[in-house]
Amino acid sequence: MRKSRFFVLLAVLCIIIAGFIFWQSSKETEMGGANVSDIAVIDQAYSLIKENSVYGTKESALIEGAIRGMAGALQDPYSTYYTEKEAALHKQSLAGQRVGIGIEITEKDGKFIVVSPVKSSPAEKAGIRPFDEIVQVDEERLDGKTLGELMQMIQGEAGEKISLVLYRPSTERHIKISVERAEMNNKTVASKVMKAEETDIGYVSISMFGEKTAEEWVEATKKLISEDVEGIIVDLRDNPGGYLHSVAAVVSSIEKENDVFAYMQNGKGAMEPLKTSKLEVDEYYLEKMKKLPVVVLQNEGSASASEVMAGAVQSWERALLVGSTSFGKGTVQETWGLDNGGELKLSTNKWLTPERQWIHGKGIEADIEVEQHPLFSLEVLPLSGEFAEGDFKEEVAYTQKVLSGLGYNVARTDGFYDENTAEAVMLYREQNDLKKGRHMDDDFFASISEQVIKYKQNVENDAQLNMGLSVMMNRLKGDI
Repeated sequence: MRKSRFFVLLAVLCIIIAGFIFWQSSKETEMGGANVSDIAVIDQAYSLIKENSVYGTKESALIEGAIRGMAGALQDPYSTYYTEKEAALHKQSLAGQRVGIGIEITEKDGKFIVVSPVKSSPAEKAGIRPFDEIVQVDEERLDGKTLGELMQMIQGEAGEKISLVLYRPSTERHIKISVERAEMNNKTVASKVMKAEETDIGYVSISMFGEKTAEEWVEATKKLISEDVEGIIVDLRDNPGGYLHSVAAVVSSIEKENDVFAYMQNGKGAMEPLKTSKLEVDEYYLEKMKKLPVVVLQNEGSASASEVMAGAVQSWERALLVGSTSFGKGTVQETWGLDNGGELKLSTNKWLTPERQWIHGKGIEADIEVEQHPLFSLEVLPLSGEFAEGDFKEEVAYTQKVLSGLGYNVARTDGFYDENTAEAVMLYREQNDLKKGRHMDDDFFASISEQVIKYKQNVENDAQLNMGLSVMMNRLKGDI
């Protein structure tokens, strides 16, 4: 009898406990949901939003917003959160093939800044330059947008056009550019043999350090060796960076094993040396590569991984840097997959040169500074319309710069169509078999664009490359 009473009391107690748990669970649901973290204030904010906000928001959106907020609080333009869709787009950027416009972007103080357009990409051909700020995409302002949202806006189908409004600090002006998305086969290395004083010099351009850059580099340089080049010029201009392991392989091919090419420094200050390693290639190739003199070209669009290479060869005195000061990105990012399918990319290390210099925000200075001719540096813009004296337009400013670069007497380049500009236009039209007049029209713009393209395609007008060839010849002669 006593046993049965005991079991009855135990059963009642279990019912009471279960009822309390159910009541507590119902209470939490009523108040906006269960705890989402171990931090009381976060759970409090989450519950208040769920209970009181007039805007209905999914739980997943609130959580993603919190992750974005945490990443943003770091005030690091290279640390960011990607949703599942954004993560997929981000992975395409260094993959073998993708559709887009070919551009590396960073976020700084709420602004979207171009690090560099990829060489030969639609972005480069449209005239987008390093340090341009993207302020609008297809009539939609970017205020309040995230980097991931901007990436989604830029991505799309091949053949589609998007319109970008850019603010260019160098001219303190906004410009509007139309870019056509394209399917880009991300072959990152291109090479050829160039002549300098009857000497064969190898030229290798690395547009970015992608998944297959190391393989492409070995293939390209092997071919140059087979053609008996006496030196190699490595063009890193407008290279926005990429994978560190690709840089490691490239520098390992031109320097002896176990040399430090960079240091990684974590948040606690611990320093780890990164060293060259032995590549799985034939010995003859390695012996030749380590003996060939090297010159590296860089400019303000050379960033991140390309700066790692430039910093290494400069510190080793393995190569001379020719061009202008690089972009100045001295951090390394790692990416983690999250349970919701998104990714969190964080700056986990600083990287330093072999001399332990941190170049972040400063860049790497070229050993030999070379300023390009204004016309060579000028982008090719699609222009149209009709303009005459008294107009004040961006198209006029662009044309004034072109005419000045071509040697015409143009007193101003601010976009005001004055009498002096009209006289230069009239002279240009006469000399280029266009219909006489003092106005700009579509035929005039087509001719102007053709002149810019022709000038930029002429290797003789590339002052930095030509200086690189001159430096190479002096090295071969033993003068440097």
